[in-house]
Amino acid sequence: MPRARKDRAPRKGGPRRRGGAQSSIQADSGSSEDEAASEARSTTSDCPSLLSTVAEDSLGGGAVDEQGPQEDLEEKVKEYVDGLTDKSAKTRQGALESLRLALASRLLPDFLLERCLTLADALEKCLKKGKGEEQALAAAVVGLLCVQLGPGPKGEELFHSLRPLLVCVLSDSTASPAARLHCASALGLGCYVAAADVQDLVSCLTCLEGVFSRSCGVSGPTAPMAPASLHGLFCAVLQAWALLLTICPSTHVSHILDRQLPRLPQLLSSESVNLRIAAGETIALLFELARDLEEDFIYEDMDALCSALRTLATDSSKYRAKSDRRRQRSTFRAVLHFVENNELLRDIFGLGPVLVLDATALKACKTSRFEKHLYNAAAFKARTKARSRMRDKRADIL
Repeated sequence: MPRARKDRAPRKGGPRRRGGAQSSIQADSGSSEDEAASEARSTTSDCPSLLSTVAEDSLGGGAVDEQGPQEDLEEKVKEYVDGLTDKSAKTRQGALESLRLALASRLLPDFLLERCLTLADALEKCLKKGKGEEQALAAAVVGLLCVQLGPGPKGEELFHSLRPLLVCVLSDSTASPAARLHCASALGLGCYVAAADVQDLVSCLTCLEGVFSRSCGVSGPTAPMAPASLHGLFCAVLQAWALLLTICPSTHVSHILDRQLPRLPQLLSSESVNLRIAAGETIALLFELARDLEEDFIYEDMDALCSALRTLATDSSKYRAKSDRRRQRSTFRAVLHFVENNELLRDIFGLGPVLVLDATALKACKTSRFEKHLYNAAAFKARTKARSRMRDKRADIL
């Protein structure tokens, strides 16, 4: 024992200096990791995008094994669906979270088609009787389920049955902001994917427009400022509204431009960087749609708008985080360049001409449901074979 203590004693000279160097390196790396983590936290948006956040969460959730057999995943999903009708709210929330991760990690259209009615009934009860987090998770699952089922008859049926509940929760000012946020995202996704009737599209646009219009309904210095607790909600509503605008018929776009283009610049003065960015991107989209309808479109308050955009594009306020300033300047430089130079964003990114369809053209360009089903089945089969071959090669190597 004394010899062991003697060996453990620190030595003088070189080894000790090496240990000090290593400790300093570790301290530097630790501080750099802390700085990177704090920067990552500061750049995290309080208004998640419609799809990316759910998919990113699922990668680290560990609830679903991406390389696991298809049968095991389906058995897990069955258990999650059964848990949606449990009497315990905590059990239902756990089942909803696991189901959300499963739907975000892999396509299961054929499996879900057989249980569409069961899922619709369970989600309806969660949206009706649930509170707060349960409603938010149920709305997130609804959006993913609409994407999984696609624009077929089952997807349309699911969206039509749950749309009134999504609108009810979204329009309820006493509901949880998180629940309203996810209902807005689900409403935008579901309508974009599954709604075939133009009236459904217009109804969803009106509902979403009514939510953020309350925060910018009065012009001038007396315009009401949105509370911080609703910044994420307004950001998600703007994203969903802008998504549906891209497929809105031109006859309705002109009325929306007259109503909202003078109001949206008020959101550029919001305290939330994410809401300011969402408002700027939405304004750019409105300008693109307006110039597509009328090549010589002229906005009356162009000077005031460009001044506000220029201020945000060159903002260097020290009280804002460095990462927030960097994101804001990058976004608004592009928005300002687009608004001032009358250059289409689609030309900048090579996206081709703007797609503005009326009801007749929308129905004419739709592929048949049977063709979509065959295409999804073939793609699923090819993907399964490719992954099976990769699993076999890894097994041989091990």
